[in-house]
Amino acid sequence: MSATPDHALPSATPPAPAAAARLLEALRADRRAGRWVPAFEADWARALEDSRHSYSLSPLHDVVRTWQARLAATPAVDAFIASGYDDSDGVALEDVLPPRAAQ
Repeated sequence: MSATPDHALPSATPPAPAAAARLLEALRADRRAGRWVPAFEADWARALEDSRHSYSLSPLHDVVRTWQARLAATPAVDAFIASGYDDSDGVALEDVLPPRAAQ
């Protein structure tokens, strides 16, 4: 007999109950609100529908986590854009991905 559970445990703690409302408030306050708020609301609506069918809050938690990460990354993205898109320290995509097979 094994002590290992036969079901997957959640990988992260769920967001706070008001996390989505706080996130939406932060998105509305951002200068990109015209694009981001409708995108968040569309993602939220899809996740809500998925949750209704699956009886799981995971899709809603995933939307909140994804948008929190996007919002947290905006200062770095803004700094990159302000730097004139200097990606000289990057790695060529061809060096990272394997060659594609001919079709």
